[in-house]
Amino acid sequence: MRMKARATMVALVPALLFAAVGCSSTNTPATGKAPDPQGSAGSASAAPGVPAPSAAAAGSAAPKAGGSRLERSALAQGDLPGYQVSAQGKNPNAPDGQPQADKKACQPLADVMGDKPDPSARETVSRGIGSQKQLGLAVSATVSSYSESDAKALISRLKAAVAACGSGFSAKVEKQAGAYREIRPADYRTGGDESVSWTMTASAEGVSAQVHLVVAREGDTVVRLTALNVAGAAQQKARVPQEVADKQLEKIQKAR
Repeated sequence: MRMKARATMVALVPALLFAAVGCSSTNTPATGKAPDPQGSAGSASAAPGVPAPSAAAAGSAAPKAGGSRLERSALAQGDLPGYQVSAQGKNPNAPDGQPQADKKACQPLADVMGDKPDPSARETVSRGIGSQKQLGLAVSATVSSYSESDAKALISRLKAAVAACGSGFSAKVEKQAGAYREIRPADYRTGGDESVSWTMTASAEGVSAQVHLVVAREGDTVVRLTALNVAGAAQQKARVPQEVADKQLEKIQKAR
């Protein structure tokens, strides 16, 4: 049952988020057991429903230097003192595609939990960010390119969905299903053109996690930041560090 719950949680929370966990292994709990960046099964994790370490975790690739405008916009190791940044491949345990919500009004919130913020994204670059300052904090950061009209429409849809879906919804991707509850707007400042932020509880098979999301638009580029606390109590709240959001938007502005 626990293994099934772990697999389902990979569907509930963006798979890219788990790669951030291995980056914070210098601050792992006294048990010496840290969650697995690649979502593979090993020994018990520090928090229920979060996979444990594996050899694959140590192989997280370093972010590419240079490259496309989107690659230059993404965070890189050295950008954030006190954090480790890794580029991330597809989690082998994560299902493909965008989650499908059971309520039409909540589909934008289901979409944003997938590999990209929504199906209209032209390209998405992902990073995992592990905090060396806050025990167990794992953050994912993606930058996605859009037409500017599609980027504006995404923010509008998310704001409407957060307002409409406070009581929660269920979502399914492939054969994995889970629920999102207690969806609440969160006060969060960003330096982008516009943004939306909210918190929620993701749960499946008796496992739950508190999640904080920030989605910001800078011109035709959309930033998605997701935070999860994988150490300590499952109900422990997480928050996207302000310096992570500020640095990510700063890099986008410079790349443009």
